[in-house]
Amino acid sequence: MEIKGIYYKDVLRNINMKFEPSNIYGIAGKGKTILFELISNGLLYEKGDIIDFGNIGYFRQNVDEMFYNDTVYDEIKCRVKSNNFDKKIKDSLKLVDLNISLLDRNPNTLSSVEKRKLGLCCVLVSNPKILLFDEPVVGFNQKEVVNFVNLIRKLKNRYKKTIIISTNDTDFLHKIVDYVYVLYEGKVVLEGSKFEVFKGIKEYGIDEPKEIEFSNIVFKRKNIKLGYRDDINDLIKDIYRFVK
Repeated sequence: MEIKGIYYKDVLRNINMKFEPSNIYGIAGKGKTILFELISNGLLYEKGDIIDFGNIGYFRQNVDEMFYNDTVYDEIKCRVKSNNFDKKIKDSLKLVDLNISLLDRNPNTLSSVEKRKLGLCCVLVSNPKILLFDEPVVGFNQKEVVNFVNLIRKLKNRYKKTIIISTNDTDFLHKIVDYVYVLYEGKVVLEGSKFEVFKGIKEYGIDEPKEIEFSNIVFKRKNIKLGYRDDINDLIKDIYRFVK
């Protein structure tokens, strides 16, 4: 999928992005949700083109906007593109770790985390080629975040999905993305691998990932240059190696 010269009011100005299959992209900064609405055809842009190479699944930041049926079962079923409804529904529930006992519940009665898992289920069950996730792990505990990261990696590696995640949670993005776009004052101001982009992201009012922040502190105070790590456990091993 490619975005060429997109304008929308004063929020987005001449946005150009390219998304390849089997890659995980992160978008940080202001205007992320508007951009996702444009990509999913929820809004009309003023100028530019969005070249779409496949069907799109969109997980909305406000997950309540995704539900319009009376039961969890019907919410998922209406998105199944085959006759084997029950198997598809059970498989999708298992994929997001949502209990099958909730199928007869009204989505509005679920907890906030259960709603987010249902939203993920609704997106994945239709097997889209391109996946948009707007703030997907809000409210998740550490175990749920790890499960989501593993799910995203499986979708990338096994199913060759194009995955785009919108969030300013750079700690989360740092764990998972291959390539990052940063929006500021309506424009793309940074883009590239996470190894490049996160080093300069603080300039635009977005916090650095904790691993990078800690590495910078160690270098300034101890003149020790730690290796670039996107996992805290690997960073701890580096520290132990230097101390030793």
